[in-house]
Amino acid sequence: MQPTLFSSVHLTVSQLTLHIRKQLENDPTLQDVWVEGEISNLSKPNSGHIYFTLKDKNASLRCMMWKPDAARLRVNLQDGMAVEAHGRITVYEPQGQYQLAVNLIQPKGEGALYQEFLRLKAMLESEGLFDPESKRPIPQLPYKIGIVTSQTGAALRDMLDTLRRRLPLAQVILAPSSVQGVEAPPALVNAIQSLNIQSPDVILLARGGGSIEDLWAFNDERVVRAVAGSNAPVICGVGHETDFTLCDFASDLRAPTPTAAAELATQITIQDLQEAISTLHSRLSSLTFNLLAEQKGVISSFISRLGYASPERRIQSDYQHLDELSRRAFSSLMHRIQLQSSIVDGMSKHLLSLNPEGILSRGYAIITRKDDGVVVSKVSQAHGGIKVRVSDGEFEALVNRKL
Repeated sequence: MQPTLFSSVHLTVSQLTLHIRKQLENDPTLQDVWVEGEISNLSKPNSGHIYFTLKDKNASLRCMMWKPDAARLRVNLQDGMAVEAHGRITVYEPQGQYQLAVNLIQPKGEGALYQEFLRLKAMLESEGLFDPESKRPIPQLPYKIGIVTSQTGAALRDMLDTLRRRLPLAQVILAPSSVQGVEAPPALVNAIQSLNIQSPDVILLARGGGSIEDLWAFNDERVVRAVAGSNAPVICGVGHETDFTLCDFASDLRAPTPTAAAELATQITIQDLQEAISTLHSRLSSLTFNLLAEQKGVISSFISRLGYASPERRIQSDYQHLDELSRRAFSSLMHRIQLQSSIVDGMSKHLLSLNPEGILSRGYAIITRKDDGVVVSKVSQAHGGIKVRVSDGEFEALVNRKL
């Protein structure tokens, strides 16, 4: 059949490919789509991008994943793995191929589990099980630590090593439990309840990482309610840092790993206690020395005051005062004696100057009558025998005539 000249559209390959690309990329359904299939032709070049094909028994689809999305991938992709890939349909124009630009990959079946996860989270959150105000503080220095985990898992060994290193004084109580499978939820609930009977200060609920199916026991409604209803505060350390379970939201504190849960349960370590004891010892020693010095000063003051008020001191003071009075009395007496001596000496000299005998040495004489010893001071008194006393003695004389 010969095409007409006016009904057909003439396009280049590039134009047609661009038109198809616009049609596909403008379809909202194809820009937000989950595709199930089996991985084949997996390629991981040095660029960091990932290329593979998703296929089922009837068709195949080229897929690619850019480096930023590939870096966040938690699944170890392998050929033959059944997965669910999320992304958008694009067209690779140089080869005229449509492909799925993938931004998220999860093992097949996780999509339904994730929807159930969201449903349970919304229901329990509406009941207040995740209310931040209901979270209890974790004791800084727990005496008794309970652990709920597998008895044979590496998580238990890591937590015990961490607790022994950080706080060997704490008593650790293990309530072993299955952490995976249909028997895990009731076992976990029983372990949490049995631990609460022993009144631990804190409970560590932990297990290592895994897929969403491996960790699903910690999304079980029964376990979540047991965590929220625990008498002791619960630290949940399930999986790795990027893993979240409903028990994380119900617990009082979430830890990114089991080891981190043990660290959060021992906020104060044995080294902290040793340093605190050393600091307190230093402060106590300093305060003791200061108190002793202060009391020594007080005692010295009391001794001084007692010594000042003691009878012995008063006696000594009185002795000293008596000695001072004696010295002053002696000094005063000597002064008076010297004064009186001066007076007596002056009087002696005055008397000496008035002594008649002193006059005799200057040629004068004392005449007395021989018969009655009357001093002759007038001529009329002189008659008969007289005695004449001069400076060196006496002699007698007779009065013959009076002039």
